[in-house]
Amino acid sequence: MYSSELIKGTLKTIVLKQLENNNRMYGYEITQRVKELSLQRIHITEGALYPTLHSLETEGLVTTEIEYIGKRVRKYYRLNSKGKTAIDEKISELSDFMNTLQFLLDIKPQPQ
Repeated sequence: MYSSELIKGTLKTIVLKQLENNNRMYGYEITQRVKELSLQRIHITEGALYPTLHSLETEGLVTTEIEYIGKRVRKYYRLNSKGKTAIDEKISELSDFMNTLQFLLDIKPQPQ
């Protein structure tokens, strides 16, 4: 499992990408999907996820929908057009950053 410090800097990008790939999702669904896709290496806590989702909503990158499941309220998040533009920019920036880290730390690509 990766440290929370490593995850924190990429959390918005991770969440936006999940919303891009899955149309609309609720918080717990995002955490489980990321855990599954990362082979249990990335665990997103509620304490990290919900402030991130609220921040993305405040920035105008996601929209929300409320749905009632029995007596429970479920809040779904969906990427909007501004968010679709932002995800491309964030992934490009992250890719460039990872390349820079590989160079600075003299990390050789690992064989798959």
